[in-house]
Amino acid sequence: MKFQALIALSVLTLGLTNAHAEETSMATPASAHEFTFTSIDGKDMSLGDFAGKAVLVVNTASECGYTPQYDGLQTLWENRKDDGLIVLGVPSNDFGGQEPGSEEDIKSFCEVRFGVNFPMTEKAVVKGKDAHPFYQWAASTYGEAAEPRWNFHKILVGPDGTVVGAYASGVTPADKKLGADIDAAIASGR
Repeated sequence: MKFQALIALSVLTLGLTNAHAEETSMATPASAHEFTFTSIDGKDMSLGDFAGKAVLVVNTASECGYTPQYDGLQTLWENRKDDGLIVLGVPSNDFGGQEPGSEEDIKSFCEVRFGVNFPMTEKAVVKGKDAHPFYQWAASTYGEAAEPRWNFHKILVGPDGTVVGAYASGVTPADKKLGADIDAAIASGR
């Protein structure tokens, strides 16, 4: 009788463990394509719409020493969008309060000062426990390198929705390594 009870308990424990494993695996998105931002114009912006393309996600700020990188990001977008690259700006006020304006202020600043016309989201939290779910997922799947430490941190998402690279703020849009990684990501989607 004790043996049968032990077997029954083992089977029950195994079943609960498998159920927990399935629940845990369902809770973690498999790809960036499962996330949605809100555009700077207030519309849903699903990263799933960019499936099959490389996406460079950049947390931006209007009053930062790295703000001139908008020029390089716009050039990168203009030169590579037809190849399959999306540049996605994610304004954030997380570092030094350097993005204090409204979405309207940010959009106007970017368009007038830098001619930006690549997709941008509304302001989002990009660090810590309150970070947008995309940023939490990127850090959990790619590691610390995907956690922004300052404005203009870059995360490169491949056409399949996996993080394929992360780059510190000082890495400019014209950086050769970044360019090579973008080339490889675009090629992997063809």
